[in-house]
Amino acid sequence: MRTSRWTALAVLATSLLMTVLDGSIVTVAMPAIQADLGFTPGGLSWVVNAYLIAFGALLLLAGRLGDLIGRKRMFLAGTGLFTAASVLAGAAATPAVLVAARFLQGVGSAMASAVSLGILVTLFTEPRERARAFAVFGFTGAAGASIGQVAGGLLTDALAWNWIFFINLPIGAAALLLALPALPKDPTGTTRGSADVIGALLVTSGLTTGIYAVVKIEEYGVTSAHTLGLGALALVLLAGFLVRQATAAQPLMPLRILRSRAVAGANLVQMLMVAALFSFQILVALYLQKVQGYGAAGTGLAMLPAAAVIGAVSLGLAARLITRFGERNVLLTGLVLLFGVLGLLTRAPVHASYAVDLLPVMLLAAGFGLALPALTGLGMSGASEEDAGLASGLFNTTQQIGMAVGVAVLSTLANARTETLTAAGRPVAEALTSGYHLAFAVGAALLVAAFTVAFLLLRTEKPAPAAPATPQALTMAG
Repeated sequence: MRTSRWTALAVLATSLLMTVLDGSIVTVAMPAIQADLGFTPGGLSWVVNAYLIAFGALLLLAGRLGDLIGRKRMFLAGTGLFTAASVLAGAAATPAVLVAARFLQGVGSAMASAVSLGILVTLFTEPRERARAFAVFGFTGAAGASIGQVAGGLLTDALAWNWIFFINLPIGAAALLLALPALPKDPTGTTRGSADVIGALLVTSGLTTGIYAVVKIEEYGVTSAHTLGLGALALVLLAGFLVRQATAAQPLMPLRILRSRAVAGANLVQMLMVAALFSFQILVALYLQKVQGYGAAGTGLAMLPAAAVIGAVSLGLAARLITRFGERNVLLTGLVLLFGVLGLLTRAPVHASYAVDLLPVMLLAAGFGLALPALTGLGMSGASEEDAGLASGLFNTTQQIGMAVGVAVLSTLANARTETLTAAGRPVAEALTSGYHLAFAVGAALLVAAFTVAFLLLRTEKPAPAAPATPQALTMAG
């Protein structure tokens, strides 16, 4: 049984790695995709947006459906769809086909990701082993982003952009073959309830509208009629969803899950933290390429120390610290280190020395190796076994919302500052650096808010009477 559980963890981590790699590889290959398929500059953004909208909007629904029809079934179906859509994306000869394939990838990724943590909750109940399992899971997501940047540059330069998608075929096939015997069987018989169709329509349309409004902020502006109108519509739809959940006989998202201060607080902290760390994950890569002159592969290699230190901390230290000091204290420590990361980046010069100006930043990223496993445990701590898939979907949904907000708001702020300084006659490199500085400073402020929420809300709670042995878990994706 012990071997089977760790094999199942390997399968779930492999699936996560595949989806995270795909996200970071795509960003590196975008210029080649545009040149080959003839995307317009505006149309090219939909290579990313189509995936992000489908993934973010369907996580909550997929998590609840996994509770109802079986998490293993949902994981297998999602991994299969993602793998098939990857082949379609690699074979795409027109922009429309590639965008459609990316949307299907997002659907498949949502189906698999939404239930992964729910499966782990049922497999790992002993606190130290559970912390180790979620440290592995969290590290996979964090390291995958850095590995993807290196792999994307190498594959695109050595072969062609198509191979960034074709590479998912052997990985997905291996994950499916191993998942069949390794993952726990779903309960036999009929489903344990029925899906709330009205609630599903409300939350999916609300999240789709909201994420679409956010990802288009850079094009239309924060205060535009487009952004404010769609934002208001999204809020109305999501408010309607909450009202429906409070009154439905069999709600899609029983509101009892939000009564846990740990669950509610962890999801809020995650939104703030992920929004802040977009400035590290993406803007640092842009700073290295546009200001420091690094190539795609060189940028990935420059950021590998961050992945290495995150791995060393999350795999070798986080579980022991969580067992000894508790998830809340480890989370707070991680947030302090991450604040140091963005604080140093606000002082990054135009002409930087990697060893002096950037390597310390990469090493302080160890805070992510502490924060994510602890936050994952807190985010799942109030979920009963029957709601584990829902809690997993909720946690992943707030992660995607945080990412979308970070992408839109911090990019918009950085670009606006850069354009203002460029128009005033400042050198391009100096203007870009100043724009990134502003984004890093706002990200640091978001981390202060995350620390405050964690300090005030994430207290140790007694497990709810109906919950089994305080199951805890959670992750990040890309």
